[in-house]
Amino acid sequence: MYTPFNAQYRGRLTGRMKKISIMADKPQILEVAIPSPLFRRFDYRAPANTMAQPGMRVVVPFGKRKVIGVVLAVRERTDVPDARLKTAIALPDTAPVLGTELMQLLNWAASYYHYPIGEALATALPVLLRRPEPAPEASRQRWRLTDAGREQSPDSLRRAVRQAQVMTELTAHPQGLPREALPAPRSVLTALEQKGWIETFEASDEPQPPPHALCADPHPLNPSQQQAVEHISAGADHFEAFLLDGVTGSGKTEVYLQAITPLLETGRQVLVLVPEIGLTPQLVERFSTRFAADIAVLHSGLNDRERLDAWRAAASGQAGIVIGTRSAVFTPLARPGLIIIDEEHDASLKQQDGFRYSARDLAVWRARQLDIPVVLGTATPSLESLFNVQQKRYQRLHLPERAGRAIAPPLKILDLRGQPMRSLLCASLLEAIREHLDKQGQVLLFLNRRGYAPVLLCHSCGWMAECRRCDARMTLHHHHHELRCHHCGSQRRAETAC
Repeated sequence: MYTPFNAQYRGRLTGRMKKISIMADKPQILEVAIPSPLFRRFDYRAPANTMAQPGMRVVVPFGKRKVIGVVLAVRERTDVPDARLKTAIALPDTAPVLGTELMQLLNWAASYYHYPIGEALATALPVLLRRPEPAPEASRQRWRLTDAGREQSPDSLRRAVRQAQVMTELTAHPQGLPREALPAPRSVLTALEQKGWIETFEASDEPQPPPHALCADPHPLNPSQQQAVEHISAGADHFEAFLLDGVTGSGKTEVYLQAITPLLETGRQVLVLVPEIGLTPQLVERFSTRFAADIAVLHSGLNDRERLDAWRAAASGQAGIVIGTRSAVFTPLARPGLIIIDEEHDASLKQQDGFRYSARDLAVWRARQLDIPVVLGTATPSLESLFNVQQKRYQRLHLPERAGRAIAPPLKILDLRGQPMRSLLCASLLEAIREHLDKQGQVLLFLNRRGYAPVLLCHSCGWMAECRRCDARMTLHHHHHELRCHHCGSQRRAETAC
């Protein structure tokens, strides 16, 4: 796929997305997308005394079940015989949960990737909005430092790195932060709460001050970085795709930060896509220490309520910055200003099962529809992006050198042949580790595989053991005969039959 945009789909839904007012003497016909593997839409009578609009959730009878669907269009006529036409049960919401722009994106994606529209729409909704019942009220709970917490020295948490990160972020945000904006599990927050250093409180409904930069003096840019920021800022009022590529340590994140500063100050929102959950904490920390803006974080590591709260914060415009993994490309934005795709070459940006889509390509298509710029950052550009640069569809911004005074780390390959081995590590490696630890340094060892087997697979039917919480494939650990998900931490006994 050389470019994710296809103009023939742009206007397909335009006629269907118009709001149609209720007529007392003419019953409404709702065209509904049901989350089922059927490539069709279903007509229902609208419930009495309701105001239906495209993008609203609707509870309908489907066979012997009650399911939640999404209204695609509202009409006055249908080809379904009156005797077979069923009446929808209820409209749980008073306003659409998916706006026109997102409905167009999802309709195009379902058509392009040959996937049922009902299941594509369900993919874009948080789990709590896929149930045939009113969504729970939005949580206003936030975390903040106590008086005792403000008096703590950073040295008091030298051995508790994650607790120190939470304290640093709450220090930078005296107005408090929601749970999903803190890159730490609940256990870390509980530990700090038990120490009396942080507390929860209910946020008020008073309007928050507009986001602004916390650092009056950001890091100085080298000429290549400065040129990249200027090009992105010059395209802030229209669609343009930028391929920002540079060697590791070239300062791509600093380019992101300085490019979005003027957008946040004018009330625009920024969507940042990352390929892996593990990349979100460091990005959240960089953004939260730079900007006094609410940050919504969306990934499978959150529970259903936290994910819904973050989704609502983005949809309402409360969150100026939205950071998430590939499914965050479907997050509604009230005032979109820029989309950033970090590590655009990473295969994790492609959904490999179910609704198979490329979050990178959909982000570019969405940016074109919204008429805003999109930045694709990488140290190793994908062939598709390089081709789009060659075809003048993308503008390339190259960072050829490491930022600041950063020096590339020395690399050394150890030849294990002829070296005495102590367990899994050779003597020279053990000596290097010991020397580094004596200097109060840290050592990171990468193992080539965790567990006995990366997946439990049935060769007869193709069944694979998947996590019930986040849909990732589970790793088989032979010693305890259990399956573990190394994404969310879930575990269970290994099945003996598929």
